Amino acid sequence: MTYPKHPTDPGIEFVVCVPSRNEADRLPVLLGSLAEQDCDVPIHVQLCVNNSHDGSIDQICVAARHYAERLVIHLDEIDFPPETANAGTARRRALGLGLHRLSCLETGVLLTTDADARLPSGWISANLDAIRRGADLVGGRILLDKREVVPQHVLRLRSMLDRYWKDVREIEDSIDPQPHDPPPRHGDHTGASLAIKAATYIAAGGVPPIATGEDRALVSSALSIGARLVHPMDVWVEVSARTVGRAIGGMADYLRALEADASDGPYLPPLEAWRDLAEWRREVRQELDGHRRVAVEEGLRAPMPQTLRLQDRYGAL
Repeated sequence: MTYPKHPTDPGIEFVVCVPSRNEADRLPVLLGSLAEQDCDVPIHVQLCVNNSHDGSIDQICVAARHYAERLVIHLDEIDFPPETANAGTARRRALGLGLHRLSCLETGVLLTTDADARLPSGWISANLDAIRRGADLVGGRILLDKREVVPQHVLRLRSMLDRYWKDVREIEDSIDPQPHDPPPRHGDHTGASLAIKAATYIAAGGVPPIATGEDRALVSSALSIGARLVHPMDVWVEVSARTVGRAIGGMADYLRALEADASDGPYLPPLEAWRDLAEWRREVRQELDGHRRVAVEEGLRAPMPQTLRLQDRYGAL
């Protein structure tokens, strides 16, 4: 098989790290999309297959043989005890093993995604381009897999949410613009698509072994030490549109929440609250050590009021 080529900076060594639990049906999709990446070097993939009993290992072995010219698959199979068998523990192990695959932690990059993802062919090269431009972390936009069926009312609600978040980002960019993360940009930085410099990952303490929100916690820790997070529009990924997932707080839970909210909700912070937050960020950033303080102190602020009914502003279903 002939694969397209995209010149990859020889100075940027990378590993793609993926936690996986009972994903035999989706792993061929993920690994196939990794094999189709447009970079011109072998792609090292660190898999952490945990607490699985569905034939995932067989699928990985088939892919390793089929894509031997493109993928170097490192397989870690483990059963975590019930009290620690969660997304945070699995992603932390996958990324920790990925670190050991890098020959230079100062220049190496860790990329992580989910086992149910379908990656566009430029996913790796777009992430590395952003790192090359000066980013420490790169968030990828999360889209639903177009090859799967999603109820129309959920798609309409997702469209309204996209418009809401676009307005939020416009407020942020007008009041508190960040030169390293200029518009147009999206707002996602989750484990489904995240690239991070190895040195930044280590300095931030790595992924915390928590049941949910481990990706956001990692990003928050990295920002608190001054890391530069970017959201380029050319970094994106498609994930499964299923409503029964593997991880607490994952995309499946999000889609179920959308379905539940379709008739009356959801309720979100009004745009005025985001304007107030952006003004607070701008003021703090002007002070000594302001960028780090924003990351640390924002989590200590009172929660935003959830008073905006999405349909009232962005259209009825």
